[in-house]
Amino acid sequence: MLRVGNTELKELEKSLKSKKLFRVGDIEKELCQVLNFEKEWAEKIGTRHALLVSGGGTGALVAALVGVGIGPGDEVIVPAYTFMATASAVLIAGAIPVLAEIDESLALSPEDFEKKITKDTKAVMPVHMIGRPANLDKIIAIAKKHSIKVVEDSCQCDGGSYKGRRTGSLGDAGAYSFNDFKILSCGEGGGMVTNDSTAYERAAIFADSGTAFRPYAGDIKSPIFLGQQLRASEPMGAILRGQLGLLEGILADARKIAGRIRKELDGCKGLKLAPMNEVEGDCGISVAFTFKTEVLARKFAKAEGVGAWLPIDTGKHVYTNWEPILKKQVYHHPAMNPFNFAENKNLRHNYTNGMCPKTLDICNRTAILSINPDMTEETVSKRIAACKAAADTL
Repeated sequence: MLRVGNTELKELEKSLKSKKLFRVGDIEKELCQVLNFEKEWAEKIGTRHALLVSGGGTGALVAALVGVGIGPGDEVIVPAYTFMATASAVLIAGAIPVLAEIDESLALSPEDFEKKITKDTKAVMPVHMIGRPANLDKIIAIAKKHSIKVVEDSCQCDGGSYKGRRTGSLGDAGAYSFNDFKILSCGEGGGMVTNDSTAYERAAIFADSGTAFRPYAGDIKSPIFLGQQLRASEPMGAILRGQLGLLEGILADARKIAGRIRKELDGCKGLKLAPMNEVEGDCGISVAFTFKTEVLARKFAKAEGVGAWLPIDTGKHVYTNWEPILKKQVYHHPAMNPFNFAENKNLRHNYTNGMCPKTLDICNRTAILSINPDMTEETVSKRIAACKAAADTL
């Protein structure tokens, strides 16, 4: 959690005193924390609908995929650099993830995305990694040309923007993470947004296994099916309503720091800023540098006072780390494993460690500075000085 304020405590206190912690039921309108957060989040993002779920970003991604109609027999293209949840969400929905290369912006390569399209490709999931928006203009244009759904994975980009619109709002659906490591947090939550009423209804049904018994069930136009139990609780909504009030301040401060670092290090001999698809809408939680070799990247990252890290080293964000997927170990029973579905038999799931060499190369020679919005000017100055000193040795 980057920041926490008094509002979270006040909203939590309201919910606890009301003794109404379940999102459905007889709750005074002003105390409907989840419902009010969903309305406020939809307004913030600029979409017609928003859904808060308890399953983290993974649950939100699955709900989004189910919402847009993805299932067995479908292939979904995902970048090879992202948290495993992007690909695992596809499998949970019953479909097959197809891995594509990233480019030096650390996001899905539009060119490789288009190369990977087949008649079975039904969706693409551009990921806005470490607060850096993907190239949505090109990706969405390609998707529209091939009638492919776009589900934005904005789990590491809460509140980010692309050319004046919030990430998550440009595709057919978008997903966010509100776990403890994200820009906004309620401990372990996720959000799904869309402008498509049918996609929203399907996602909402999927996220609440008891939809058939809800007082509003008769108002739902989509067929009600048995989904999972991903309902958000009122305390989750209460915390996030407080967090939402901090969002713009977090982004403004992080962007100011990241912008200063980029400005003072841009053109510095030995350093090259990684290309960005969107500068103004970047969340400011990271500054990335691209080096010619892994040796140079590591030398810079390990230099005194720099404190950078390489994407290849996180142990979980590069496809070669996704052991359960590479070994096709999904669910607790073979009959429920999407890799064993008859509909998926002829789809592309022959994964190998070397299938995305460009991604491995880029992740090996990129160094990233993580930015905390509460860094002092003195701390930032020291970091910049350390980066300049390190650059002189390259």
